[in-house]
Amino acid sequence: MPDQFDYDLFTIGAGSGGVRASRVSAAHGAKVAIAEEHRVGGTCVIRGCVPKKMLVYGAQFAEDLEDCQRFGWDIGERSFDWIKLRDNVLDDVTRIEGSYTNTLESHGVEIFNERAEITGPHEITLASGKTVTAKHILIATGARPRMPECQGAEHAISSNEAFHLDELPKKIIIAGGGYIANEFAGIFNEFGCDVHIVNRGDRLLRSYDEAVRDRLLQISTTKGIKFRFNTTFEYIKPCDEGGYFVKLSDCDEEKADLVMFAVGRIPNTEGLGLENAGVELGEGGEVKVDRFSKTNVDHIYAVGDVTDRVQLTPVAIREGQAFAETVFGKGEPVAVDHSCIPSAVFSHPPIAAVGMTEGEAKNTLGSVKVYLSDFRPMKNVLAGRNERSLMKMVCDGDSGKIVGIHMIAPEAPEMMQAAAIAVKAGLTKADFDATVAIHPTMAEELVLMR
Repeated sequence: MPDQFDYDLFTIGAGSGGVRASRVSAAHGAKVAIAEEHRVGGTCVIRGCVPKKMLVYGAQFAEDLEDCQRFGWDIGERSFDWIKLRDNVLDDVTRIEGSYTNTLESHGVEIFNERAEITGPHEITLASGKTVTAKHILIATGARPRMPECQGAEHAISSNEAFHLDELPKKIIIAGGGYIANEFAGIFNEFGCDVHIVNRGDRLLRSYDEAVRDRLLQISTTKGIKFRFNTTFEYIKPCDEGGYFVKLSDCDEEKADLVMFAVGRIPNTEGLGLENAGVELGEGGEVKVDRFSKTNVDHIYAVGDVTDRVQLTPVAIREGQAFAETVFGKGEPVAVDHSCIPSAVFSHPPIAAVGMTEGEAKNTLGSVKVYLSDFRPMKNVLAGRNERSLMKMVCDGDSGKIVGIHMIAPEAPEMMQAAAIAVKAGLTKADFDATVAIHPTMAEELVLMR
């Protein structure tokens, strides 16, 4: 008897979550197809975390080449070629895209390089007009940069376009106070641009601990990044000789070579036919799902940024894995634990965090103990760089259980990955105290706090 459906699973969107879900579902024996209108790999691989981290590495050399002289190195005349870095990064992105494609194909997943829309209860119509059916449909279309409404907003770029610039701006105004704004501010600053961050609110990185946020602001200001808070854009107008006239609400018109908006991201749910399929959306356009990533329609699921639960690549991957195990695996349904997720901001220097901030802990727990280490890394001392790192440990005052760790330091994300395991496992301050330090390292501060 022929199968009732063309596919067991049809995934719309080949980003981190969609690729993982499709690959694992196929490994469980499901017949799977995936549609992607842009490039396989999604935001993270093509226009997000991966190329961004490569630019961060490139930017770090600006400080390393300056500092190395104190370590005895004479490197002669320095010059920076943006086009060379840009093209090398984009070439590597293409390589990774190829590996993602190979992974899908090697698992027998059929790839449609075109847009797809749900046009019936189990029906998907591709941009080419081809119609297919699937027993299960997975929405994994991610999110896109939010572009605010102001006069001339179309002249600004988002983080998407930042990877493709033909030249570096002498002056760039970046709107936003989140991780994308601060990361690109650090990158452009190290490349010698005059960087201005404009934020409509009064603080940076709202979800991070106050002490860490304040330290980044202090260090960034010292590095030459200018900050303006509580201000909004009135207009952006092209200038005849190039660049733009920019008017902010709290000051006179000024000139900039480039304006970049990094003011949040919007779930990609438009034009997918979700309303016709009866899928419930939230106020921000996100797909509403239960703990197993299922929508209110039994056979339609969603994972990743399109659900706006936690917009992080590793979370989308876990959700994709859990979906595949739940729907096509042989065991019990699998739900992702969204608590105590570590995260990082690849600023200069980077920030990393896991668990509750000090403020959250004081509002949640009866008693809180906070341990702090404020120090100048050894490398900075010899380099003559007056830049201090900060680590904070937040503990339950009664049990000693560590409920949060926050740090701003060189390589903070690398240190945090291991520390996050301990926090997730429910270890205590005493457990850290009982661990012998590795000396000399920055990470030893985690087990030496008093």
